[in-house]
Amino acid sequence: MKLTSDSFEHGKRIPAEFAAGAPDGFGGNRNPHLRWGDAPAGTRSFALLCIDPDVPTDPALVQDATRPIPVEHPRGDFVHWVMADIPAGVDAIDAGACSEGFTARGKTTPAGPAGARQGVNDYTAWFAGNADMSGDYLGYDGPYPPGHDARLHRYFFRLFALDVERLDLPARFTAADVFRAMHGHVLAETAIYGTYSLNADVKG
Repeated sequence: MKLTSDSFEHGKRIPAEFAAGAPDGFGGNRNPHLRWGDAPAGTRSFALLCIDPDVPTDPALVQDATRPIPVEHPRGDFVHWVMADIPAGVDAIDAGACSEGFTARGKTTPAGPAGARQGVNDYTAWFAGNADMSGDYLGYDGPYPPGHDARLHRYFFRLFALDVERLDLPARFTAADVFRAMHGHVLAETAIYGTYSLNADVKG
């Protein structure tokens, strides 16, 4: 199984139109184009995740823009997109088909392939307690790494071929719920990643 994108080259920079954050404020926050093929026999649905594994683990460092966040600072995962029950007949998602622009408090009914379900991403937890931004952030919301982070962030788009049409998920689900529900049902996985930074000193 192979996953490709017309929106960015594997291992290279993601354009700002597909990011939630840009140097001058919000980015285009469009979902990138994705296409896949060669799914194994018996595939009945797909699940899609986008995860940044390079997120600083200390919120105080993120909020203090006066001090650079060093490359060696401990990192964790940040989920930007989680979608389940993508029908087996779907083999592509067009750029901007699931997200176009950033919505304060989150998109409540994000677009997506017919029959698919989209879960909450980690902006939900990040903005919790913010009176202007708190809400359930469903579907895709793209990169917005701290502008003072010295590390180049990677964004992994992971696609799973599953042997079930529908995962056993709650109405409001997270990536962790999808990982639990997929256990024992994954026929194949493929992934690509792009990079992004808002720090002008970070190259690559």
